[in-house]
Amino acid sequence: MLDELDRPREACGVFGIYAPGVDVARLCFFALYALQHRGQESAGIATSDGLGASLHKGMGLVAQVFAEENLADLRGHLAIGQTRYSTTGSSHLANAQPYLIETMHGPLGVGHNGNLTNAEKLRDRLLDRGVGLSSSSDSEVITQMLAAPPTGERRGAPDWEARIRAFMLEAEGAYSLVILTKDGVFGVRDPNGFRPLCIGRLPEGGYVLASESCALATVGAQYIRSVEPGEIIRLDADGFESLVGASAPSPSLCVFEYVYFARPDSVIDDQTIHRVRQSLGEALALEAPATGDVVVGVPDSATPAAIGYANASGIPYTEGLTKNRYIGRTFIEPNDRLRRSGVHLKYNPLRANLEGKRVVLIDDSIVRGTTIGPLVNLLREGGASQVHVRVSSPPVKHPCFMGIDMATNHELIGAVKTVEEIREHIGADSLAYLSHDAMMAAVTKASTSNSGHCAACFTGEYPISLPDDWEHRDKLALQGAWAGSAVQR
Repeated sequence: MLDELDRPREACGVFGIYAPGVDVARLCFFALYALQHRGQESAGIATSDGLGASLHKGMGLVAQVFAEENLADLRGHLAIGQTRYSTTGSSHLANAQPYLIETMHGPLGVGHNGNLTNAEKLRDRLLDRGVGLSSSSDSEVITQMLAAPPTGERRGAPDWEARIRAFMLEAEGAYSLVILTKDGVFGVRDPNGFRPLCIGRLPEGGYVLASESCALATVGAQYIRSVEPGEIIRLDADGFESLVGASAPSPSLCVFEYVYFARPDSVIDDQTIHRVRQSLGEALALEAPATGDVVVGVPDSATPAAIGYANASGIPYTEGLTKNRYIGRTFIEPNDRLRRSGVHLKYNPLRANLEGKRVVLIDDSIVRGTTIGPLVNLLREGGASQVHVRVSSPPVKHPCFMGIDMATNHELIGAVKTVEEIREHIGADSLAYLSHDAMMAAVTKASTSNSGHCAACFTGEYPISLPDDWEHRDKLALQGAWAGSAVQR
């Protein structure tokens, strides 16, 4: 809603848990609540007691989908959950996750964060084999691929690790998966490691998997480590085991996890996201100094970078914009008059901190350029005499095909306008971006791992090959005439 179209949107957050004697559905609910920033369209939880399985999912935020009544029906000692924003497939209940199907060997559930770049080809193979599909999501394709036994599997003895490896050999693109079976939960990360996934230990016994470590802290789990690119993690009665899934090329964790997506208190590559964002702001102050009286961040994601900029520049940091954090959490649409007021619905200027001041406004990224201009005007309405915009990442010039709804080429303002043209478009007194080299130096300077990063949205250098016409497609590439709705339990 409102400025959300000018933000890249993460595909999903996933969570998995194996913990006998624990109310796993309730822990899963609170973990998804902690991962809500990664997807707000739908949410779901699947559980199993080793015999049968239960599922509840629906459209909306986690707190809108679940209540005491439906959580009570989700029994068992293992569970997976997902909160979703659609990148492949449209926003229908049929595309909500987790997917849960019955196989000859018991339940199979899948929660997916990412985007398969060869999903259409994989989908066509399933349809050629006579497999029926009920949604337009690539995640259902993954589920049906895992349901099929690989060549050489003995009848009556499912080899889930072999099935996962067979899937990894065929799948291209980004995927961090949580997989529910009758006897355990699996975590899988694609060989490039595009999307994050980590593992933690519960104090009462049992293990969890999560897209971000902030979810571990919420449920009281101790962070162990990140799941490695190409790795399979199995959680079962014996604890957790690490298995080789697929050989990993150069790791390519999405750099936007540091810039914008991940929650500030999460740890990725042994670095706290808040600290990395402060480093980005510090680097920005050195590369793009500005003459100002106060530094203001666009709340909330740009606040750490604004603090870093203030620390490095010596210009005091202050709050200049108050954000209504709940305006986007309603299904009540504003009327035309309110819609025309745009950012006024979501932000209010703090005149006492802005009156007569030269403001250095820090944002973490500019995607379409539809929000930053109104924010500049809002600061001027609040009394700012000048507004100098500084961005703690380079211009976004290329779309993402690895699980982020970034926008298409012609929608990206950095792809169609120069920096000066953007400055004029948004009405700022000056505009500067952080360079790619400075961004990567800030992201990696405190890392203790050898993980590489994908920065294709800035450079156009994609770490995997893409279909020739992919840049002309959108997230509904799999969406056909099907537009039904799923039955929820």
